[in-house]
Amino acid sequence: MVASGTATGTAQIGVTGLAVMGRNLARNFARNGYTVAIHNRSYAKTESLVADHGDEGTFVASESVEDFVASLARPRKIVVMVKAGGPTDAVIDELVPFLEEGDIVVDAGNAHFPDTIRREGALREKGLHFVGSGVSGGEEGALLGPSIMPGGTKESYESLGPILEKISAKVDGVPCCTYVGPDGAGHFVKMVHNGIEYADMQLIAEAYDLLRQGLGASAAEIGQIFAEWNTGDLESFLIEITADVLQHVDAETGSAFVDIVLDQAEQKGTGRWTVQNGLDLGVPITGIAEATFARALSGSVPQRSAAVGVLQAHTSEWDVTDRDAFIEDVRLALYASKVVAYSQGFDQIAAASAEFGWDIDRGAMARIWRGGCIIRARFLNRITEAYERDANLPLLLADEYFTGAVGNGVAAWRRIVAGAALHGVPTPAFASSLSYYDGVRAERLPAALIQAQRDFFGAHTYRRTDRDGTFHTEWSGDRTEQTA
Repeated sequence: MVASGTATGTAQIGVTGLAVMGRNLARNFARNGYTVAIHNRSYAKTESLVADHGDEGTFVASESVEDFVASLARPRKIVVMVKAGGPTDAVIDELVPFLEEGDIVVDAGNAHFPDTIRREGALREKGLHFVGSGVSGGEEGALLGPSIMPGGTKESYESLGPILEKISAKVDGVPCCTYVGPDGAGHFVKMVHNGIEYADMQLIAEAYDLLRQGLGASAAEIGQIFAEWNTGDLESFLIEITADVLQHVDAETGSAFVDIVLDQAEQKGTGRWTVQNGLDLGVPITGIAEATFARALSGSVPQRSAAVGVLQAHTSEWDVTDRDAFIEDVRLALYASKVVAYSQGFDQIAAASAEFGWDIDRGAMARIWRGGCIIRARFLNRITEAYERDANLPLLLADEYFTGAVGNGVAAWRRIVAGAALHGVPTPAFASSLSYYDGVRAERLPAALIQAQRDFFGAHTYRRTDRDGTFHTEWSGDRTEQTA
């Protein structure tokens, strides 16, 4: 059904920006019984949505921003789905003159959370609510039910939340949507979600490479292995689609599809943002960082071209004698490495929550990631349970379930990483995750030497193990120790 753009104050929710994600979100709202105001800079896209999907619900189509805003019932709720950065600011600037106190503007794109903090403050001064909301699930999720991570004021969520919860994915009847926290909290959590996604995808790619290099298996055979893994602890959306991709045959060449895809992975920036923020907060998100750098390395064409056939390897062919045991080792190493990536991501959320005063419930984040989103996985139930046992859990790996689950795979993890190193198979995410695991469990680290070096060349001081206080040694003098 299509109502006229002059249908003043009838629409319950509005969407501006009708590219694929915005279009599918608008359809999702309509399918769930809401009257949806729609608008796009190019009116042709608005007309196209109505022509193609007008029978899915009630749409109020407007050509101008003024008519679009007027078509919404108060408090107006407007979802902005345009490119992050300048385009988002431009749309907000267009909307604001027509809005009134208490209206709600929702940025559902992949905005950088500092921009969301800035926008929320600016609109709050005008008496408006600004909600930075992560939306995960891609095109299909936007239409059928995504995972939604809204930030902003609690007041805005009282009005907006029931609508978002209704269109979100459901797991065991529970919506994959909840209030995250003030200002930039929602977009921050979505950023970390994407960082974990980078790590997850890199680990899966490394597992594929290990099976190919170690077993000489075909892509289709490895796809079957992944399909089997998807029936157990590794069950997830990414494992499922990996099995599908690996068994897909290119229609033009008859080759495995994965073999005709150029091996240069691209990125849109959320992984970099996650790593940069991890450095800012001092949180060691090594798995996410290595996954991000692995994409950068794959695109470093001049460097790779210069290295091929020139850099010496001193490796031998990988002679796997027990196929089934090797496959199980890779599976266990993949599971353990994935847990590390999630553990690091939740540490980052905790650190930011403390830094910005967001009070984010990490168990709730794991709960809303169980469905709709790209990193949805069976073991997110286990993460939710871990934070239900201890909301202030300092390390996910230290939870009783994950201590056992990861511990059972450590020997396999070591065999895989060692074998990869000996045979020249790059496993940056597997290896860095194992190093993190060993680092975090170590009773003592060589950082003591680093701090001593810092005191030597820069008088940066140090603390001692045997008494309180801060000290400096007169390295260039008589080497006496002074209290700093």
